[in-house]
Order: sequence, then structure tokens, then C-alpha cells
Amino acid sequence: MPIAERYLKPSDLPAEIPVFPLRGAILLPRATLPLNIFEPRYLAMVEWVLRNDRVIGVIQPIGGDEEEESPTGKNVDLHAVGCAGRLSAFQELDDGRIAITLTGIARYHVLQECSTDTPFRMMQVDFTRFSGDFEQGRGEDKVDREKLLSVLRRYLDANHMEGDWSSIMRASSEQLINALSIMSPYGPEEKQALLEADELKSRADVLVALAEMELAASGSGEAGGTLQ
Repeated sequence: MPIAERYLKPSDLPAEIPVFPLRGAILLPRATLPLNIFEPRYLAMVEWVLRNDRVIGVIQPIGGDEEEESPTGKNVDLHAVGCAGRLSAFQELDDGRIAITLTGIARYHVLQECSTDTPFRMMQVDFTRFSGDFEQGRGEDKVDREKLLSVLRRYLDANHMEGDWSSIMRASSEQLINALSIMSPYGPEEKQALLEADELKSRADVLVALAEMELAASGSGEAGGTLQ
């Protein structure tokens, strides 16, 4: 069953979910996030969700060692808002790692941490604040797509990057904005602002503002690559 048909409202998701604290990474509805899992605690989490409902919450830590991508232990504070995704694909690798893909379902607000003996963290969460996330394409009509594409082209040109423009033009505004938010090279606080934007237009506006500030500050970057 497609994810869009499996999850239609907040009550279709579990009230308690395992969370993956990951600095500088966000997930958004109907976008995908590939991850390589190698730490024992998260390998255990993948095994757990495969036995249960396949739902994992991605969430950013607050404080702690800024160089540490995923803080150890259960004492590091986490942001109040994250996004739940379904483990939609996985592959066991020869070196013991598991490559997974999470497909975003909806954002959530953390109510409290669950007391468990699992090596990973479990949270009681509420999806009702973000009930609009279950409606595919909600708010696309308010997005200034032309401005977004214009700024994206300038950003890519300034950073000597190529864009797959045939794919970009075919993508819906929701697909484009959420994918760009996930792939964007900005820091944890900027990523959290993109995650918590109330509606699609607000998220697009944040993306445009961040790109324009970077363009104004640095002119032409030196990074190279391809955006697909």
C-alpha cells in the first residue's frame, strides 16, 4: 500500500516511536532521507521497527558536542519538533551496515520521553499540530515557484554546480521544496527552521532567504557537484 494511502490522519501513526537524533539532518513529508546505519544502538532500532510498524522519528539534538552527529546516551536534549518516516527500503551490507531509506510521513511534537531498556530512545509524540502534513501538495498554490527556481539557478551557478533541470521542472513544488530543504548545506538551526515552517510557502521563503543571504555574502562559491 502506498504511504500516502497508508497514513491519512494522525491516528494512523503510533503514539510512541523510536527516534534517531541526528544533527544537521531533517526529514519532511513525502521526501526521502537515505541513511547508513552502523552503530549497534541504531542497528537494534532498525531490527525493532522491522518487527513493528516501520516508523522512525528523525529529530535534531540541542547542545552537546557540536562535532558529534548523533550524541551517545539518552541525556542530550532534543528539539521539540521532528518528522516521522516509514522505513521504506533497506539493504544489509557485507560489512554489517544497513542502508535504509526513510520516506517522510508527518511532523510531530514531542510530549515526553518513554522509559525503556532499549539502547535507542523512544518518545511519546503528537501529530495533531501538523495534521496538514497528511494532505499531499497542501499550500502549493501559494508558493512563488518562479522566484524559487530563479534563486536556485543563481545559487547553482555561483557554486559551480549543475542541476538536473528536467527532473527539477517535473517535480511538484512540494517535492522540490522538501527535497531542497533536506539536501541544503545549512547548519542545524537553519535546518530546524525549514522543518518547523508552518506551511510550504513559508518553507520556500526560508530557502530563498537563506540562499540570497549566502549569495550576497560570498558572491561565488567554490563547491562543485550535481543537484538531482
